[in-house]
Amino acid sequence: MRLNEDPAAFEAFYRRHVDAVLKFVARRVSDPHLAADLTTDIFLAVLDSAHTYVPGRGSEIAWLYGVARNVVSAQYRQAAREARATGRVAGRRLMDDDDLVRMEERIDAERQMRSALEAMAELPEGERAVLELMAIDQLTVAEVAKALGIRQVTVRVRLHRARKAMENVAEMDPQRREDIHLSPPSGARQESAPPPPVYVEGQA
Repeated sequence: MRLNEDPAAFEAFYRRHVDAVLKFVARRVSDPHLAADLTTDIFLAVLDSAHTYVPGRGSEIAWLYGVARNVVSAQYRQAAREARATGRVAGRRLMDDDDLVRMEERIDAERQMRSALEAMAELPEGERAVLELMAIDQLTVAEVAKALGIRQVTVRVRLHRARKAMENVAEMDPQRREDIHLSPPSGARQESAPPPPVYVEGQA
């Protein structure tokens, strides 16, 4: 993809996938400003790594979720967010009151998914990544393999191990059954309000 060279292509890509990215982020953080920042960071990472996407090896959304997961994981590892250079991206500054309300509503709607993610916290990283993308983000085995850069058989093995581990946790702690019970997010196919825009330097 030539997104970093073609503003129109980037705009079209953004419009196709921004709702999915917002949901991905809202399932993982509860602060609306941080959610806006991470959404912006993900699309900046898309520009930086667009050359790594090979259409014949998987869908756009699988590749995008791989990028998104790397960005969110980097945020988790960061003790404190670094100061941003003003002018390139202004995700937080561009959120008006309506944008903030919409982001808060989206985050609230994904509360159950965040609880499920918390229940997965003790799984090994590889198994947790597979279970997150399949059970929380509703990717297919092939898409998860693409997002994580692993073979489909590895995805199936890790998924089996993760599900078994979660079943054992539920047996030992019945109070966590509700958190571990995973289902597609409610209203996932409903139309949503327009998302806040992301502005990148040099693009109108």
